[in-house]
Amino acid sequence: MPVIMGTAGHIDHGKTTLIKALTGIDCDRLSEEKKRGITIELGFAFLDLGEDNRLGIVDVPGHEKFVKNMVAGAAGVDFVVLVIAADEGIMPQTREHLEICQLLGVSAGLVALTKIDMVDEEWLEMVKEEVAAYLEPTFLGGAPILPVSAHTGQGLDELKAELRKLVAEFKPRRRSDLFRLPVDRVFTMKGHGTVVTGTMISGAISLGEDVTLYPGSTTSKVRGLQSHGETVETAQAGRRTAVNLAGLEVDDVRRGDVLARPGSLFPSDVWDIELTVLESSRLPLKHRREIHFHHGAREVLARIHLLDRDELAPGETAVCQARFSEPMAGVWGDRVVLRSFSPLRAFAGGRVIGPAGHSIKRFSKDVELLGQLASDKPEEVASAQLELAGPKGVSFAELLTMTNLETKGLEKTLGLLGGQQRAVLFDKESRRYAGGALVDRLASGLLDFLAEYHRRESMKPGVQRGELASSWGRELPPKLMHYLLERLLKKGDIEADQEVFRLKGHKVSLASDQAKVRETILDAYSQGGATPPNLKDVLESLGMDAKQAAPVLRLLQDQGDLVRIKDDMYYHAPALNGIRESIIGFFAGHEEMSAPDFKDITGLSRKYLIPVLEYFDKEKLTVRVGDVRRLRKRS
Repeated sequence: MPVIMGTAGHIDHGKTTLIKALTGIDCDRLSEEKKRGITIELGFAFLDLGEDNRLGIVDVPGHEKFVKNMVAGAAGVDFVVLVIAADEGIMPQTREHLEICQLLGVSAGLVALTKIDMVDEEWLEMVKEEVAAYLEPTFLGGAPILPVSAHTGQGLDELKAELRKLVAEFKPRRRSDLFRLPVDRVFTMKGHGTVVTGTMISGAISLGEDVTLYPGSTTSKVRGLQSHGETVETAQAGRRTAVNLAGLEVDDVRRGDVLARPGSLFPSDVWDIELTVLESSRLPLKHRREIHFHHGAREVLARIHLLDRDELAPGETAVCQARFSEPMAGVWGDRVVLRSFSPLRAFAGGRVIGPAGHSIKRFSKDVELLGQLASDKPEEVASAQLELAGPKGVSFAELLTMTNLETKGLEKTLGLLGGQQRAVLFDKESRRYAGGALVDRLASGLLDFLAEYHRRESMKPGVQRGELASSWGRELPPKLMHYLLERLLKKGDIEADQEVFRLKGHKVSLASDQAKVRETILDAYSQGGATPPNLKDVLESLGMDAKQAAPVLRLLQDQGDLVRIKDDMYYHAPALNGIRESIIGFFAGHEEMSAPDFKDITGLSRKYLIPVLEYFDKEKLTVRVGDVRRLRKRS
């Protein structure tokens, strides 16, 4: 797998000169760099190690004013060569660069002790001992310390041999198949247009593919690719890559933008992060402190919100939130560096555990769940992401960024969680998931709601789907609401009559006086048949008004005993069905039916005739054509 090497070290310790001696490539390309004799911008080179093994190299500036450029370059490296001049030894940026590499998760490398032609043997041995002692508690403790001279060539072969050995033994960090290239340089190439370069940190990209620049939404197409100086059709992760973008101007691209596939990243102005303050920091990190936040090749202002304390002391680690001045596009596990305003130096860093920050209240129980996002177990991370996302759920594409798993790995993890009922696929079309514990709580809440509804509306057979969605389920995605109902129906906890839902075994319960009212009204309309009584007269006999009788009338309709024709006109359902059959029978021998025809076959007076005809028009049994009715054609 391709490997990227980065340099680190104090200004004028010979990083760029050493790279040129190793590769023949001068990384100082700017006229100002050549004039001042210092590296300002990132430089790039490659070293052929044999057997088709080409090592990518990122050369970083050593001056304290350009540490932000150093961070941008170091963000994509796999291992580091710490360059220390033998005539000066350990200097301020030696220390800061080493700390930045530590914060970025770099865990391997070696030391190049340069300018040995400028010191004697005794001094050289003393410096080697000093460097070894200083590095002992760091990730470079015990790493090879190789004396070299870029001017005489002494030690270069030994350095190359050690690099070859390091690359052969190096195990690159796990990379997902999500294509991402943080842009650290953008320029125009005559005859080609806009070109962006960066270290491809994951995935692969091919000629002709559509791409998007995040955190914005600028889209383009890949019209050309170069990897380690060679033109290719497909570029792989772990390589320095140049991408020629179609239809874009240089001003359309900002350093720190991330090139990825459309719809694959989800910018947010809040991130959850696991943060460590360096032991060398002079002061603790206080809640809501504003800092310089470095991620990939981007630097933005951010405010750090501590969630379980008021300050984070040097050497301590905690989960917290970074709130940005502009949206950022990241992935779980990305490394970040925090730099203070005064003095302007790196003092903390860590990794992203929630690239779409969650709504977390300080000192709440959710802070503990947030800590689960820092787990090394993918199923624990995915489960916590689902629970923290709440009812809106998370799509498969979002989960790829929230777990940094390969596609197959995420599918396997979700399958495992699904078997444990910790993940629920509630929207198959959009591949959207919710946390299992959350769904259980929602299902229990829905049952409680139905129980309360039955208590409050004892004369209703249940609650309509629309009413349920607009009241209890108003904050839920419709697909999740549907999933919950289907799940409870399947388990037998609820029953449904078309679009009306009720608890299993629920029966309409009437008080004794309400039961008497129901019987009286039903009896009156049953006796009335095709010429039903006036509702007002029926209610006067009961000593009631329409408002008092409304629940019983609604129940009679819900149970299918009465049918409301218009306003206060009701029909006993069997009587209305008889009229329906008479109409259908008439049309068996006729094409049209006039109002007089309808009166002849039913004997209805005008009081009932017109409303009943209009009712059957609304019911789509008949259709009015001029002054006659015709039977609607049925499929």
